[in-house]
Amino acid sequence: MAQHREPPKIPFTSLLDLPLTSDLDRLSEQLHDLARAQQSLQSLLDAVLGISGELELPAVLRRIVSTAMDLVGARYGALGVLDEEGDELAEFIPLGLDSAELANLSGVELPRGRGLLGHLIHHPEPLRVAEIAAHPESAGFPPGHPPMKSLLGVAIRVRDRVYGNLYLSDRHDGRPFDQHNEGVIRALAGTAGVAIEHARLYQRVRGGAETFQRLLLPKLLDLSPLSAATIYWPADEPGHLGGDWYDALPLPDGSCVAVIGDVVGHDTRAAATMSQVRNMLRALGLSGEESPSVVLSQLDRILKTVGEATFTTACLARLTPDGADWSVRWSSAGHPPPLLLAPGEPPRFLDAEPGVPLGVEPALPRPEHRAVLPPRSVLVLYTDGLIEEPDQPLDAGMRALARIADAHAGAPLEELCRFLVEERRARENGDDIAILAIRTPAHSDR
Repeated sequence: MAQHREPPKIPFTSLLDLPLTSDLDRLSEQLHDLARAQQSLQSLLDAVLGISGELELPAVLRRIVSTAMDLVGARYGALGVLDEEGDELAEFIPLGLDSAELANLSGVELPRGRGLLGHLIHHPEPLRVAEIAAHPESAGFPPGHPPMKSLLGVAIRVRDRVYGNLYLSDRHDGRPFDQHNEGVIRALAGTAGVAIEHARLYQRVRGGAETFQRLLLPKLLDLSPLSAATIYWPADEPGHLGGDWYDALPLPDGSCVAVIGDVVGHDTRAAATMSQVRNMLRALGLSGEESPSVVLSQLDRILKTVGEATFTTACLARLTPDGADWSVRWSSAGHPPPLLLAPGEPPRFLDAEPGVPLGVEPALPRPEHRAVLPPRSVLVLYTDGLIEEPDQPLDAGMRALARIADAHAGAPLEELCRFLVEERRARENGDDIAILAIRTPAHSDR
């Protein structure tokens, strides 16, 4: 009869030495790599959205560098933009330097593309270097440059041409850049090229539209003894064409006719209509008619007759010598009121009854008003882009305009106009801005 035998007992600690343990280790490592890849992918997607949201090229370039630093935990980052020939760096955008490091580099010329930077220019393939100083093509650092140990460099291409190179140095954890870091930055560089191209296209479209718009605006004539300045600033939207315009004409009797207006719309038709309206007003202003309200009524009837009755707001003012002072007669076709800055007085809007905009009903009567302009007074005519802001009452914009204008009322008119625009441009600007400022002479200038 066979004898029953007990199976051999294996110590529990020996189970840890079975192949299953190494398989679990590999699986754990793979899961860790997968989680890291998923986290990197999500960070990369978030980064792409952030970069794509920028339109100004300088902001796009800096955003690319800062995003790359965040993605791989780099202490330093830079983007070198190549010159037209592609032989050296025309622009270098470094990030990560603290104030002391920046002070130490004061007066040091920005890199032009030598050493490892030059290697990337002439060999635009990803470059990972664990020890910069040990690389045969390393050229060292200029005096005052912070020490840097490791480097990751990737080329950025725009339309199959190398636009520049993205450089990252020294991970915060002290480790060299690895293959995973390289893959993430290569993916970022691909999307960065698209963002750069969009920003460049935005610049070209906006620049072309702005040039066209400015060509339609008149060159300011000599209005002596009055002094005047103008400014036009386009909306932030690329390719935006507006209907804002201004004009000022000296008249044979020593008076001056000034106008500011805004044709509804933001396209080529609005810009063309603006040019037609301005030219018609210039002819009517020189016709000898002294009443601004009559001139606006004549213009309204002409526009309706020729089939150009586009909805337009305008404010027409006639400044005339009046003894020791000057006087202004004005009529508004649904336009924001002029702002008067008189020496020693608080700023005041000439907020009298407006008429209806042009293109509504030419037969309706147009109110006309008169005010005295003391010596050295400034009359500011402007379009609604200067005072309108989404989700804010119009009064808030007008109060801000009055406050800023009052603070700079004594400045040269060019500076006054610039201050007004810069304050408004500090916030998002969805509409054009046009300003015409006129200053009456002092008694001794008459």
